[in-house]
Amino acid sequence: MKQVAVVIGGGQTLGAFLCAGVAEAGYRVAVADLNAQHAWQVASDINARLGEDTAFGFGVDATNEESVIRLSKAVDGQFGQVNLLVYSAGLAKAAPITQFNLVDFDLSLQVNLVGYFLCAREFTKLMIRDGVAGRIIQINSKSGKVGSKHNSGYSAAKFGGVGLTQSLALDLAEYGITVHSLMLGNLLKSPMFQSLLPQYAQKLGLRADQVEQYYIDKVPLKRGCEYQDVLNMLLFYASDKASYCTGQSINITGGQVMF
Repeated sequence: MKQVAVVIGGGQTLGAFLCAGVAEAGYRVAVADLNAQHAWQVASDINARLGEDTAFGFGVDATNEESVIRLSKAVDGQFGQVNLLVYSAGLAKAAPITQFNLVDFDLSLQVNLVGYFLCAREFTKLMIRDGVAGRIIQINSKSGKVGSKHNSGYSAAKFGGVGLTQSLALDLAEYGITVHSLMLGNLLKSPMFQSLLPQYAQKLGLRADQVEQYYIDKVPLKRGCEYQDVLNMLLFYASDKASYCTGQSINITGGQVMF
């Protein structure tokens, strides 16, 4: 039986790329997203390339406990097991702290941290039930290791994700389930980063078309983080080759962050 991966936030951008990548690596994939139509489309595209029943789309609000419980039951009913959980849902709101709205701060915590907790809790239950030495991988950020100016909500949630990853790793070690956070550098071509260009330009006193180069210049390897970089590391830490590693926060930053 093929292994099964669940990708939360799999309906677009990086999440959709990871869904396709794990499917090409041999997993069957549950594509879960707040936008159910996006999830269904990603699953349909995967099936068109790799064969029917490779992927299924599901709608989920990862910040809502009942919605996550429904998702776990639906995935269990469709696939019968879960071997890999990837939490790729994320949201960033940028503003100076004196102008940072509480609703935006709370939303950052809900999407980036609470959703991770809820999904890890529910899908862990399935892994333990079936005796699966599963893998849980959170898509995090270098902002979970170093503070980020004007991104207090995002950075706070991502720092919290590191602590949650370590706690989950300790809780789940006895079951052979490993847990990691991937600490991404700037995904310069991602829609999220591109949407923040005007705010970053204002913050830095630059033109919007100068912002990408500003961030590239901060990276020792002189390029931004790419989707393929993330997939490469995800597949390694999901594999048996990384079975003796758990609780780690792995930098994918081109040397920009080294601890």
